Amino acid sequence: MAFDINMIKNIYGKFEERVTAARQLTGKPLTLAEKILYTHLWDGKATTAFTRGKDYVDFAPDRIACQDATAQMALLQFMQAGKKQVAVPTTVHCDHLIQAKQGADKDLQAALNNSNEVFNFLESVSNKYGIGFWKPGAGIIHQVVLENYAFPGGMMIGTDSHTVNAGGLGMVAIGVGGADAVDVMAGMPWELKFPKLIGVKLTGTLSGWTAPKDVILKVAGILTAKGGTGAIIEYFGDGATSMSCTGKGTICNMGAEVGATTSTFGYDESMERYLRATNRNDVADAANEIKEHLKGDAEVYANPEQYFDEVIEINLTTLKPHINGPFSPDLATEVGSMTEKATKNEWPLKVEWGLIGSCTNSSYEDLSRAASIAQQAIDKGLVTKAEFGINPGSEQVRYTADRDGILDVFRNLDAKIFTNACGPCIGQWAREGAEGQPKNTIIHSFNRNFSKRADGNPNTHAFVASPEMVAAIAISGRLDFNPLTDKLINKNGEEVLLDEPTGWELPAKGFAVEDAGYLAPIEDGSGVTIKVSPDSERLQLLTPFTPIGNDISGAKLLIKAHGKCTTDHISMAGPWLRYRGHLDNISNNCLIGAVNAFNMKTNFVKNQLTSEYDAVPKTARSYKAAGIKTIVVGDHNYGEGSSREHAAMEPRHLGVVAVIVKSFARIHETNLKKQGMLGLTFDNEAEYNLIQEDDTFNFLDLKEFAPGKPLTIELVHADGTKDIFKVNHTYNQSQIDWYNEGSALNLIKKENA
Repeated sequence: MAFDINMIKNIYGKFEERVTAARQLTGKPLTLAEKILYTHLWDGKATTAFTRGKDYVDFAPDRIACQDATAQMALLQFMQAGKKQVAVPTTVHCDHLIQAKQGADKDLQAALNNSNEVFNFLESVSNKYGIGFWKPGAGIIHQVVLENYAFPGGMMIGTDSHTVNAGGLGMVAIGVGGADAVDVMAGMPWELKFPKLIGVKLTGTLSGWTAPKDVILKVAGILTAKGGTGAIIEYFGDGATSMSCTGKGTICNMGAEVGATTSTFGYDESMERYLRATNRNDVADAANEIKEHLKGDAEVYANPEQYFDEVIEINLTTLKPHINGPFSPDLATEVGSMTEKATKNEWPLKVEWGLIGSCTNSSYEDLSRAASIAQQAIDKGLVTKAEFGINPGSEQVRYTADRDGILDVFRNLDAKIFTNACGPCIGQWAREGAEGQPKNTIIHSFNRNFSKRADGNPNTHAFVASPEMVAAIAISGRLDFNPLTDKLINKNGEEVLLDEPTGWELPAKGFAVEDAGYLAPIEDGSGVTIKVSPDSERLQLLTPFTPIGNDISGAKLLIKAHGKCTTDHISMAGPWLRYRGHLDNISNNCLIGAVNAFNMKTNFVKNQLTSEYDAVPKTARSYKAAGIKTIVVGDHNYGEGSSREHAAMEPRHLGVVAVIVKSFARIHETNLKKQGMLGLTFDNEAEYNLIQEDDTFNFLDLKEFAPGKPLTIELVHADGTKDIFKVNHTYNQSQIDWYNEGSALNLIKKENA
């Protein structure tokens, strides 16, 4: 039986009425995304037809999921909200704080030893407030959610950008910052600008070496890393229904890499098969009763150009395998075209590691298809040239794959089977030799490949591909190996060609597990005491932010970031995950990865008070101690990547009052607003070039801060000359109220009081 089946049946019971009302109100057929959005309005049945990309709308998500790194700050904030219990079903998953090094058992024990304080905190807070708790080793949050909580037609939010994975089961699942999750936990509406819609029509059928991963790698190449910003991507067509549920999850998962709000597929037989295989017959039966409403209307899919803001068509029959990278997940290359491209760009062709797993590609099907290639290496006498690392997605997947001999295939190639956790995908990888920063290449089935992300080495060129392609390239040891045409020499000197991968959508013997790793909360948590030591380096109770106010003058430039500035650049993961529950300590990584536009160095900025150059956090603390506000300036798609709200909370804690950029990634812009900061965009992008190293900022009309009204900034240069320029914003009145109160959380506390 499913978790929360009564909640699901209640939602389905209202679905037809609300879809019908929305269809009548808008006067047109509806996409699946629109159906889910209109059936989850905070006020119930729709009374307004919303304008895409313009109207802010209050929603009522069905559930929340938090991973351990972001859950710490989310729960520390929720503890201030004055609530006795979470208002909607919520879970915490311990998957980020486990470092991959020696192998599953030793690495898990090391994490339990090193992070016991944090795990105990998360478990006790979960018990107190009625939150389900998944223990370390239980699995990666998004795979566990797909196996246990995701359901067609539902809406969920999660404190991780890859929450969107649940779109593989027909959800609208959206990554948010912890403050957004706190709103919903506290029983408040969740606000989102009504998304635009991108339709992706899939025709044909995948075959041979082409996998679902190649669909999203192709889409990423088309849309680029910001092309999906503010939009939901909806996949449809015969090609969509021909793919497995977990394959759909892979595609939705990496929609985060094009900036999409989320991605989704309509309910079909593959989803029903997956629900039944994961012991959720009750959900499948309930979904079947309203299945015509759990996909877009037929007229929409017949004439998509009339109903989507953009339409992309991909023929799966002719789609070729892709390898994307390095340093950006949207840099797409078809297999077979890599030699020329890599040589031209001086990418190392020798591959040192092949990593399979992560929340994107760690299903039973993924492991079985990759194992079919690994088995060929054994059977055909090939010597594997690169090292292998495997991260199963959940304990259920690991146990079942082990039972069926899949993991033994990898062990026979001396692969390291890591814990059911994120590991190298998020920089939790103690890779031997990385500290020397050699130039090298790895390939993985993860979702992101930003500089330093996997192993902390800026010279590691990471490429993204399907699990089966990762296996083939790792065996060959060459980035430009094309398994469709290229032969390998085995240990007997014979030429051999790898056969096409094979695998199983679902385990023939069914899924099995001895201990899935779930701990239900006690019924009454009022007696649970949450203890946080004032001497802890890992956890710190929060002090509310004070309002910035409407008089910003004499503010100094902290850093002008050049080029790509993701949340990894603003608040690195890896070893810094240790401090995710301690705002002051983790603020020592604030913007240390951002490139200073004036000297093209990282973590080296000018302190205008001393005229000396120093680390960004140290410089920020110097300004803060002097009572001086600071400004951050950035380029396009600023804050791309993870949903981590630390990338907003750290600058706020260190005295940054405004971030002015050419454009924002959606989640980061919202996180800045939630923390009571100004997130602003240049009215004229060229005015980014006006910003000089010794500049002072004066806001001339902040007292008139209002929705839709640009703000005016006076820029005073070191020589006394001035420039005046306009900046735009997307704040509505509710968000301006957050700013005026100092943060959204402050407003919640005020209203609860």
